[in-house]
Amino acid sequence: MKIYLTRHGETIWNRKDWVQGMTDIPLNEVGLRQAERLAEEMSGVHLDVIYTSKLQRAMVTGRMVAERHERCRFETLECLNEMNFGKYEGTNRADKEYQWEKRKYFKRFEDGESFLDVAARVYPFIELLKARNEDALVVAHNGICRIFTSYFVPMENEEFTSFALGNCEVKMFEL
Repeated sequence: MKIYLTRHGETIWNRKDWVQGMTDIPLNEVGLRQAERLAEEMSGVHLDVIYTSKLQRAMVTGRMVAERHERCRFETLECLNEMNFGKYEGTNRADKEYQWEKRKYFKRFEDGESFLDVAARVYPFIELLKARNEDALVVAHNGICRIFTSYFVPMENEEFTSFALGNCEVKMFEL
């Protein structure tokens, strides 16, 4: 069983280096081209199912891959929605207050979630994937990719904080 993990294509907020979280921003032209390249790259890969978050940037990316996999199921799941960064959504990622707050792993962002909240919804999803024993593509967001990867790869605090998966970059886990 293989699980392919990818992050959605680029958005204008990615380009501006703003925190997106649950703000539902569409792909920009670069993001659409990245998703098309991802679809081409994945066209020869066996997939039983494609899972995406319910946010349009992930759904559009996943749908573009699904168009090349006729017999593949396509499911959108809330558990794959990006972390809710609360009051920091729309903030530049370099903002000092945001940088300080994101290192408090157990603390919820004001009006948002904590990393533990996100792990509480992503880890059970991974267990479900293992039980289903299907080759899957998961199209999600950087925060979700960080938590997903931490399930399989032990990370120190600094590695966890600095983890990033590029737009439409693919990471594969074999079980």
